[in-house]
Amino acid sequence: MQVILLERVENLGGIGDEVKVRQGFARNYLLPQKKALRATEENRKKFEAQRAEIEARNAETRAAAQTSAEKIDGKSYVLIRQAGEGGQLYGSVSARDVADAIAAEGTQIARTAVVLDKPIKAIGLHVVKVKPHPEVSVTITINVARSADEAERQAKGENVVASAMEADRAQADAQAQAIASVSAANEPGPRE
Repeated sequence: MQVILLERVENLGGIGDEVKVRQGFARNYLLPQKKALRATEENRKKFEAQRAEIEARNAETRAAAQTSAEKIDGKSYVLIRQAGEGGQLYGSVSARDVADAIAAEGTQIARTAVVLDKPIKAIGLHVVKVKPHPEVSVTITINVARSADEAERQAKGENVVASAMEADRAQADAQAQAIASVSAANEPGPRE
């Protein structure tokens, strides 16, 4: 199906480009989201008549997206979640959670602007791309931790899961040595 793009669509084209796409993609995404028009003679004339207005509207939304993106570019956001000993979360961190964390800091970002290939399911530092506009993209860091203290340690570069496992291993070794020394002291001597 031939369509005329009304805004830039990644891996497809820019405003005014006439591209061939699959019918399902056009019917289910491009046309309902008002990102494209069917490429008919009537729509071509309509688009050319409104081209300047569409490009001006796009420039305005891009400028607004650029200012909000500059506020969050490179920032780090802490999300406190419950997790098991191995660092696996009880649940996950979704695009909505990331958008809510950004909003809590004072910048409104739509959850659809947060690009997560898959939900975050482990504690640690995660780099996330935010695209408030098709032509504007920034990256932020999401610090997922079990507590504020743990988040602070992670921000300094410490691997808290490995540190906790090492501390548990050291404690287990110390307990094993204590048990061995107590049992050695309680063993009766040789019989005469």
